[in-house]
Amino acid sequence: MNMLQRRLRSARSALVLVDYQQRLMPAIHDGQRVLAEALRLARLAQLLAVPVLGTEQNPAGLGPNVAALRDACARTLSKTHFDACEDGLLDLLADVDEVIIAGCEAHVCLLQTVLGLRRAGRPVAVVAAACGSRSAPDRELALQRLHDAGALIVNTEMLAFEWLHDSRHARFKDVLALIKTAPR
Repeated sequence: MNMLQRRLRSARSALVLVDYQQRLMPAIHDGQRVLAEALRLARLAQLLAVPVLGTEQNPAGLGPNVAALRDACARTLSKTHFDACEDGLLDLLADVDEVIIAGCEAHVCLLQTVLGLRRAGRPVAVVAAACGSRSAPDRELALQRLHDAGALIVNTEMLAFEWLHDSRHARFKDVLALIKTAPR
């Protein structure tokens, strides 16, 4: 069964948040909404005990990730390659079956990291609303290319209910409350 047909499972997943850096986010189209969605996504992962990893592109030049997002990550990988796989991301994901990912810029570091994950044979789901670029057309083109490369494109709510699987899940009410906080 391929990724398009199977349900995403929290016990098999890790969330990777790519380059939500302090100096970059003000330049991202609709950056406040993108960041809010990334933080909501991180909270969802924490509620369901999904590991959250971050990356920072050349933090000496672009600064660290936004503090709230950095705090949500169990580990943050500093990198110089646009593809985080070339700086050790695959090693951090060695025990993970499914990679859930979002980030900035969608058409650069996010794209190249997902392509690296796909070349390594990793199933990848991209959470579209938590992805951003400096321009909306760059983001849309990146999402299309990611889809064409075999990444599953999802939204936070789709992911939340697949991870929950059942309304009897112990965290269902907590997740439902989080879903209702969607940025508009």
